[in-house]
Amino acid sequence: MLKQLSSWVMAIGLALFLSACATSTTTGEVEIRAGVIEQITQVELSNTRPAGVGAVVGGLAGLGIGSLIGGGTGRDVAMVLGTVGGAVAGNQIQKRYERPEPGQQIIVRLSSGVLVSVTQPANNGLFQGQKVFVEGSGEDARVVPR
Repeated sequence: MLKQLSSWVMAIGLALFLSACATSTTTGEVEIRAGVIEQITQVELSNTRPAGVGAVVGGLAGLGIGSLIGGGTGRDVAMVLGTVGGAVAGNQIQKRYERPEPGQQIIVRLSSGVLVSVTQPANNGLFQGQKVFVEGSGEDARVVPR
């Protein structure tokens, strides 16, 4: 019974992990607008990783490793200790990556005269007065050199 339960927990955990790692790829046309950088402000971007994923993945890994140890009651104890230890370790690892990332708020004056603000990860190759392209729109917009 416990072995079947641990198999289900491992399968659900793996599915959650894989869905968290999935990336979205956009295909098709992307709007590109030309302009000049008016202003660059350094900002901090919040981390977008879901909270608790490290603990869940670590706990599942600990459960899997614990299930390989011993037999009977000893295996049950190893599974519990492995789950708790893995969850703590996974949580600590995730905390290391929760720090804000450096970014830039870039204001671009488009050739039409309209001002556009784009916030993106830091790109040291951009400077005020530089001719650039604004690729995409909304949250997917990025400023790149011409």
